[in-house]
Amino acid sequence: MLSGFFHRQRWMLLPSSRSGSSRPLIAFLVIAPVLVYLFFVFAVPQILRFRFRTDLGWYDLGWYGFGPSKNYVSFGYESPRPEILEWDPECDPSFVFLAPRGDSIAYPGPMILDAQGELVWMKHNWEITQDFKVQQYQGQNYLIYWEGDEIEGRGQGSWYMLDDSYTQRFQITPVGNFDGDLHEFQITKDDTALVTIYDILPADLTPVGGPALGWIYDGLFQEIDIATGELIFEWRASDHVPLNSTFKTFVGNGNDREAAFDYFHINSVDKDHEGNYIVSARHTHSITCIHRDTGAIIWTLGGKLNDFTLNSPETSFSWQHDARWHGNNTLTLFDNAASSNIDPTAVSRGMTIELDIPGRTATLRAAYYHPQVMEAVSQGSMQILPNGNVFIGWGHSAAFTEFRPNGTLLCNVHFGASAWFTFGRVVSYRTLKGSWVGHPRTVPDAEVEGRHVYVSWNGATEVVMWRLEVWDGKDLREMTFEPRGVFEKTGFETEIEIPDDVHDEYFRLVALDWEGNELGISGVIQRESSGSDPYATGRLVLVICGLLLCGCLLAGLYCAIRRRLSRRAGYRAMKDDEDGPPDANDRQEYHRLLPR
Repeated sequence: MLSGFFHRQRWMLLPSSRSGSSRPLIAFLVIAPVLVYLFFVFAVPQILRFRFRTDLGWYDLGWYGFGPSKNYVSFGYESPRPEILEWDPECDPSFVFLAPRGDSIAYPGPMILDAQGELVWMKHNWEITQDFKVQQYQGQNYLIYWEGDEIEGRGQGSWYMLDDSYTQRFQITPVGNFDGDLHEFQITKDDTALVTIYDILPADLTPVGGPALGWIYDGLFQEIDIATGELIFEWRASDHVPLNSTFKTFVGNGNDREAAFDYFHINSVDKDHEGNYIVSARHTHSITCIHRDTGAIIWTLGGKLNDFTLNSPETSFSWQHDARWHGNNTLTLFDNAASSNIDPTAVSRGMTIELDIPGRTATLRAAYYHPQVMEAVSQGSMQILPNGNVFIGWGHSAAFTEFRPNGTLLCNVHFGASAWFTFGRVVSYRTLKGSWVGHPRTVPDAEVEGRHVYVSWNGATEVVMWRLEVWDGKDLREMTFEPRGVFEKTGFETEIEIPDDVHDEYFRLVALDWEGNELGISGVIQRESSGSDPYATGRLVLVICGLLLCGCLLAGLYCAIRRRLSRRAGYRAMKDDEDGPPDANDRQEYHRLLPR
């Protein structure tokens, strides 16, 4: 019978012998150890990088993205949407300068934010941008940043200086056959620039366990006259600092020129009150004072060549950035204390160290810690502000904080999901504060959506109000406009509801300062048509009906094909039935089994 046929087919699907039943167990015993090994080798290190805490919010967990951003109607780019965790009126009200980048930043480049985290100005650069700040040159403020390519933490690019109209005035490169490095561009009181360079040289690497014929990244800095491009001074680490003073482990880099050994890693240069140079070297854990004329080392703080007696173990530092000299024999720096995510005891901080240079003693005067116990594996900055507060950018961790001199936290802001900081999806090499007045040569941008107009002006720092002006309806060739209202500027982009009594098609926005002076006028914009399409609903109904009809036709075709194939298979089964040719009972049984 046909039922017997189906019974035999099902039986063929079962294991043919008892030995087959052990195959899943054998497979499990083989695969399970491999999966466990892969989990501990690849997954566990990544899990340990998470910075979970009990006070994590949706922003910290990445609910709004690893680098939350803000979109605009009148402006074509996105900007960070910082989260202000703590705010105090004692915080310095000046602007924040940063250059966010990483896999979660859609439009990297130099960026200015105000004290509320609102965008003031940004420039999207296709190449990597770092070390964005404001500095004075010949009595005027300039925006300065480095732009170029980055290879294993070293830069190949140039430095750019923009005036208050955001027009490029200088592009500076090192003197000689060198690329400009991303780590430092510091303008001195003599209107010269201190810049860092990485140069590949042959070297004997046996002191660090490498080959006798190897390669190093040598750390250089130059002092350059900005106006003339003339070289004033040049210093090279390999002439003064031995290779075995490094804390960088030799793990194969240095065998080839394309992968040289970076034993020094210069990352900041400054000048002291006598004109000597203060150099920070990350991989030797040292701050070195270099004679302004001879290049000889005067003293070294930290590392294997340390000349100072430290007043406490807390005065030591490692993998540091941004060493700055202050006139009272005080040194500030950002102590990374970490070069990877594998040391759970590493805690980054800002430091103020007082030096008794004749007595060669170093005393820790203050340390500034992030409330979330930050571990910034690279980058970072520390700045003493004009009001005495201390401002710290946490580099590899997308955050910045401001403290009183005594270490009391005043303001705490981050612009990336903090649980993911160690993954480096959002970083800013340095984050600094400064004063800035911008007068862009562009005109304000305005767009209309429905009953609202959106207006912004990238880089205009003095705008406090927008005046809505409407065409008087007389002459299209020489249009004149009448004021219809003044609206307060709110953030980077201001949303203005078009007044009900404005029925004219053309209007514009005028930017005003505190005194009501006109700063700029947008182009003429046209309001959107208020009429609706009378056929829009009908077209939508027709589209929905068409989709439903197509779906029904496809479903019917599928059922017909499936029924026909099942019928053929049934007749074929009856033909092979052991009871002989199919009779009337077989056909009745077949039709009973067909799908309905």
